[in-house]
Amino acid sequence: MSKEKSLVIVESPAKARTISKFLGDDFTVEASVGHIRDLPNGAKEVPESVKSKDWAYLGVDVEHDFEPVYIIPPDKKKQVKKLKDLLKNAKELYLATDEDREGEAISWHLQEVLKPKVPVHRLVFHEITREAIQNALKSPRKIDEALVRAQETRRILDRLYGYDVSQLLWKKIGPKLSAGRVQSVAVRLIVDRERERRAFRSATYADLEAELATHAGSTFTATLVSYQGRRLPTGKDFDPATGQLKDPSLLQLDESAAKELADKLRGAPFRVVSVETKRFKERPKPPFTTSTLQQEANRKLGFTARRTMQIAQYLYENGYITYMRTDSTTLSNEAIHAARDLVRDVYGPDYLSPAPRQYASKVKNAQEAHEAIRPAGHPFELPQAVRGQLNDEQFKLFELIWKRTVACQMQDADKKRVTVTIEADGAVFQTSGTTIEFDGFLRAYVEGSDNPEEELAARETLLPPLEQGEDLECRSITPKVHTTQPPPRYTEASLTRTLEEKGIGRPSTYASIIDTIQRREYVFKKGNALVPSWTAFAVIGLLEEHFPELVDYDFTAQMEDYLDAISRAEKGHLEYLRDFYFGEGKGLKPLLESKAQEIDPRETCSIWIGKPSEGPHQEDVFVRVGRYGPFLEQGERRASIPDDMAPDELTLEKALELLDSAAQGDEPLGTCDETGFPIYLKTGRFGAYVQRVDPEGNEKPKNASLLKGMDVADVDIDVAQQLLSLPRELGPHPETGEPVVAANGRYGPYVKCGSETRSLPEGVTPLDVTLEQAVELLKQPKRRGRQAAKREPLKTFEASPVTGNPVQLLDGRYGPYVTDGETNASLPRDANPDELTFEQALELLAARAAAGPKRKRATKKAAAKKKATKKKAAKKKTTKKKAAKKKATQATKKAAKKKAGQAEGASDVSAQTAALPPQQSPDDA
Repeated sequence: MSKEKSLVIVESPAKARTISKFLGDDFTVEASVGHIRDLPNGAKEVPESVKSKDWAYLGVDVEHDFEPVYIIPPDKKKQVKKLKDLLKNAKELYLATDEDREGEAISWHLQEVLKPKVPVHRLVFHEITREAIQNALKSPRKIDEALVRAQETRRILDRLYGYDVSQLLWKKIGPKLSAGRVQSVAVRLIVDRERERRAFRSATYADLEAELATHAGSTFTATLVSYQGRRLPTGKDFDPATGQLKDPSLLQLDESAAKELADKLRGAPFRVVSVETKRFKERPKPPFTTSTLQQEANRKLGFTARRTMQIAQYLYENGYITYMRTDSTTLSNEAIHAARDLVRDVYGPDYLSPAPRQYASKVKNAQEAHEAIRPAGHPFELPQAVRGQLNDEQFKLFELIWKRTVACQMQDADKKRVTVTIEADGAVFQTSGTTIEFDGFLRAYVEGSDNPEEELAARETLLPPLEQGEDLECRSITPKVHTTQPPPRYTEASLTRTLEEKGIGRPSTYASIIDTIQRREYVFKKGNALVPSWTAFAVIGLLEEHFPELVDYDFTAQMEDYLDAISRAEKGHLEYLRDFYFGEGKGLKPLLESKAQEIDPRETCSIWIGKPSEGPHQEDVFVRVGRYGPFLEQGERRASIPDDMAPDELTLEKALELLDSAAQGDEPLGTCDETGFPIYLKTGRFGAYVQRVDPEGNEKPKNASLLKGMDVADVDIDVAQQLLSLPRELGPHPETGEPVVAANGRYGPYVKCGSETRSLPEGVTPLDVTLEQAVELLKQPKRRGRQAAKREPLKTFEASPVTGNPVQLLDGRYGPYVTDGETNASLPRDANPDELTFEQALELLAARAAAGPKRKRATKKAAAKKKATKKKAAKKKTTKKKAAKKKATQATKKAAKKKAGQAEGASDVSAQTAALPPQQSPDDA
């Protein structure tokens, strides 16, 4: 690079490519590929100079003003060297990372590591357009130290909370658990909702629905709301904890009473007693923030929070939308004019709001209150104009943002609600209809809903013209029975909304938090619903009882406010960190030290289910969270809990049923014809299986899982023996003479001959497959594994800017993934491989590389070898210690004897004292 050029550093290769289009030949644009420096990720990355310190595992020097220990991860060293080489020949350095805390921190770390000797400028822009880049070059600024300090404080807080509390969870509950400042509060929200569902008691009530007709023949339906002056209840009138009416004066009908009343009213005259009309306006919603975009994309497009942010990142870095991490609903004057021009041109002047709309933002942090998410540039491009440049998912999200932005500058929608009251022999029926008199902004955009029933009720419903005093014909009356429903579980959208409403965490982090709590198995999904595991119950129970502040909603929100104040340079960070970690009586460190001995693991890992009032077993029933998963316990009885059973489904009745079923497994199906050993049918964590047990204990029990589709009720002693006979030899292969075997494996039934294996097709089991069928299957080409025919890549892109190898999209055993020859990255579950772009592939690879290498799970053989080596080393160490001790004792005795000989007049007591070994110093130990 010649001396005439300036170096511009951004975070990602995609952003680098887009910006380089607008800067020309006087600039070289390069990516840092995310953070180039961070706290150590594990003991291996801790520098040797601090490894002996008590705080080394944290990577934060808590003894000296919480000084962080930063390291350059191994996978970033190559990129850092590249940036340093480019900087040697640069005349100026422009740091053009994102304008939020994280982006500011990346720029600060770049300056600290690269140590530039040329002028340094900070470029900020919230959209990647030619005009925005040129304006940023005209008015660069310095790095904002307050923003950097706020990000660093947040990072240190998360490390102190995460590492120290997680270690306690490992000791008291189980390995691989984690705690986090926002993560744990999010899990508590989900657990609290499941507790509500477990405590919920349903109620059943009935009403009547009448089909009525006017004289003109138009029909509509009305619902019974009261009878003889007593109002009928709706779902909200019942106490969710008892299932009883809150107000006993209400008339609760059961199905039989509703039928009786329906028969009585069929012949009664129906008359309109009132018609009420109410006009109202509906205003458009503000343009998108990070949080509302995630919520709406989940509701309308079915995208997860992570997928939404990945697509939004692509749209931003390629110049289609403004910066996607924002809490602000504000629009610039240029954006408002662009939106209003579009409304006027596309929808007509009647749809334009009389005055420009500006939406107030809740954000206190002015430095981070950028614009809302909107289409980039001005005028805005129409969705049709970019349709060919984007894949289907990208276009859908862009269109969603475009419509929401344009709609916010449109007229209110004018609506009319008509409520009609009808009387019939003491029974009062009501019906209502909503009509849209002017659609206004609804012409462009209708917001989605988390509650489909509410969304259905809000739709336009038309009623025929009705007048007070008008007689109606009753064509039918039908009893309708209703059951109250427990509060709905959180979805990604509703959890995101609740976290934001409570002021917990930052919306830009919600996607990774939702990912983390699923990866840690605190939460699993049923449809779109987030369901907590029993491990989550145990963890939250421990934190609520012993560390209530750490999962308190208000405390966590206040912590977020303090971090915002630091970013505005209104508060100091050191006093806050000292108070949080060392504070007297409430600091994290003293609290953890005092609680370590107090917390009883058994009590912590026990969740009470109930106590039966009758039957042979009346002990309390608990869920115990064990090292290998949750199980039921009642006295001496134990039972596994199916993995897919949600906590609210595990009632006391269901728990007793599982315990009884497990107890039945103690009774054998019969005895094995071959060995005479008893065979049992058991239920485990992963389903039903049969087990043959040697009563004398001389042989290891043999287990066999039930085949796919096999019902427990169909398993008798004959079927059990067939299952236990697997693997089954079918006979010699006609060509090689090697035995052909049928078996049921981890990934399903298969046949094997030598080293060749083939999965059995649907409908063929290892119990009934014939030799001929097996031979035919073995002739087919192998579909998976090393010996499978090498498949062509699904897509091949251009060379990676990091490795220089072509980036390929491949179909792997566990789904599609991308590779650059050095790093592999799986595609998100909801991603369409056909629509993957080169930029998206690079982002996935960068994220995977930044996360570091995956730890390989040791095989049983490797684990056993490791254990044996460890044992051998320990034995060797013990032998060495014994030998050293013996040598020291002999030397001491010899010295004592010599001393005793020199002092003939010494007393017996003195001689004995001299013979004792000297006390070891800590250095000798």
